[in-house]
Amino acid sequence: MWDGIFGAVNLIALVAWIGLILLPRWPTLLTFILYLGVGLLCAIYAVFLVSIVGGWIDPVGPADTAANFSTIEGVRGIFLSDGGVTVGWTHYLAFDLFVGLWIAKDADAKGFNRIVQAPILLATFLAGPIGLLVWLIVREKRARQAGRAR
Repeated sequence: MWDGIFGAVNLIALVAWIGLILLPRWPTLLTFILYLGVGLLCAIYAVFLVSIVGGWIDPVGPADTAANFSTIEGVRGIFLSDGGVTVGWTHYLAFDLFVGLWIAKDADAKGFNRIVQAPILLATFLAGPIGLLVWLIVREKRARQAGRAR
């Protein structure tokens, strides 16, 4: 079951990222990426996280370690199952795609060429916080020139 879900969330994210990086940014495409990419990943994440932490499916961790977010052991417990890893990965995919969508919209609004955007978006896809950090540095001068950092 988890292999199939893992493959499905990866496919959803990959299709959205390909569209975001390579296709013209029509409003309809951006809406699809937001709702059928980010939104769908978030919904999948929410359903399975609640189900795992609630103990309804794929119980995780040793019996003496409750799966929770308040201790390292608790978080580790969540990732001790294929379901926990899949849910965690889905979290990364959803947030990285949302950040990539924001970067693309922000870059377009500030007049950055798509050739400049592509490697930053690719970095965000592969290592989210690194791509975001690079974008924050690259955009700074134009954001200040615009008088605000939207």
